[in-house]
Parts: sequence; structure tokens; C-alpha cells
Amino acid sequence: MPALRANIDIREGSKLIVEIFIYLYIFFLGLCLGSFYNVVGLRIPINQSIIKPRSHCPNCNHTLSTIDLIPVFSYVVLSGKCRRCKASISLFYPIIEMITGILFMCAPIIMGWSHGLIVAWTLISLLVIISVSDINYMIIPDKVLLVFSALFFLERGFFPLLPWWDSILGALVGFTLLFIIAVLSKGGMGGGDIKLYGVIGFVMGVKIVLISFFLATFFGAFCGLIGMLIGKVKKGKPIPFGPFIALGALAAYFFGNQIFYWYRSMM
Repeated sequence: MPALRANIDIREGSKLIVEIFIYLYIFFLGLCLGSFYNVVGLRIPINQSIIKPRSHCPNCNHTLSTIDLIPVFSYVVLSGKCRRCKASISLFYPIIEMITGILFMCAPIIMGWSHGLIVAWTLISLLVIISVSDINYMIIPDKVLLVFSALFFLERGFFPLLPWWDSILGALVGFTLLFIIAVLSKGGMGGGDIKLYGVIGFVMGVKIVLISFFLATFFGAFCGLIGMLIGKVKKGKPIPFGPFIALGALAAYFFGNQIFYWYRSMM
């Protein structure tokens, strides 16, 4: 019996090590993708190629070497400064890399290894890119939405919502809801936000997209209020809504059903 117990412990220990390695690999993959998504989100809105020129220091235009492009690690080693000119590099870059890595790693922990995980990783990718773009330029690029719309169309073809028409109805509800708000607020909602919610609705279906909109509105209002209290946000000045859409959409995708059943039990 002691020998049997020892063998079981060894197998369990080996399994745990493998699982840790897999999650760390996914985290590092997310870091690398986050670095790429920074490039996409910063270049696409101003019609620059995401391939050329290579990543460079915005101050001295020094082309970054491979050792300078290791996500987060290079930033820490270089103390957040360019190797050549010593100009400060924005903390924004490693923050986006870390957020992407954490989200990619947490997705299978929350959802398990299901078909929905592929959709989740694609959704995370879209939302990170549009957040980078919206924060920096107040733009959600049509090119990005078109590419991801095609990806989601393929994924929902293989992994459809049930019933199948929930995706179509979700897209219509998401788009129409934001369109009505834009009309009533006389431009208070951007066209990119409207189209983005059409894509999100297609991915999530009616119930979850409505929950995501409620959460995005709540997060946006709460952060806007805090921003005004500390003087970072001025009344009447537009703020990028894309990051709050991203936050609400991910919370709804991962926990929407639990939120719905909790709300129904409260009623």
C-alpha cells in the first residue's frame, strides 16, 4: 500500500508539473501576442504596415534588436528606457502584454479545455487590439473588425451557439442597441463602438450581449466618476469606451450565465 500510494503521488505530481508548464506556456504566448497586438492597435488606425518598419524607439528611431523585444522582460531589464538614447519607454506596452498573457492563461482555467476556449482567445485578441487603438486614437478600426468578423463567422460555423440563430439575433440586438444610443445621444457613441457590439453580439448571442452591455456601461460610468473626482476626466470631454466594452464583454463571456442566474434568483 505505501508503494502504491507513492506511485499515485508521483503521477499526481507529474500531472501537476505538466499542467503548470502548459499554463506558463500559454501565459508566455499571450505575452508575445500582446506585444504584437500593441503594434496592430497602434499602426492600423494610422494606416501603417504592421510588418515594416520594424519596431523602433519613437525618440531616436533605433531599430530594436531581438533581445529588446522580449515581452515585459526587456522592459524590466532596460529599466523602461531605450538602450541607445535612454529615453523613457511608455509603461503602456508591458501593461498590455501582461494583460494579454494573464487573460490567455486564465481563459482555460475559467472555461476548461472546451471548444469555447478557441472563441475566447479570439475574442481576447480582438478586445485587446481595439482597446489599444481606442485609448491612443479614439478609433476602433474597421479593418480589425472585418478580419475578426471573418474569424468569428468561421468559428461559430464549427462551434455554433444553440439555437443557431442566437448569433444572428445577438448581432442585430448588439448593433441596434448601440445605434439607438448613438442617435439619442447625438453622437455620444462612436460608429466603431456600434459595429464592435454587432460583432460581440454575434459571438455571444442575445442574453450574454445584453449582460455585457450592462457591465460595460457600469464599468464606464464608475471609472468616469472616479476620474472626475480625481480630476483626470473633465465633464463633457469624450473618453474611449472601447476598454469598458472589452471589460464588460469578457466578464459576460466568462461569467454571463452565472450573473444571469444570480439576477434571476434575486428577482
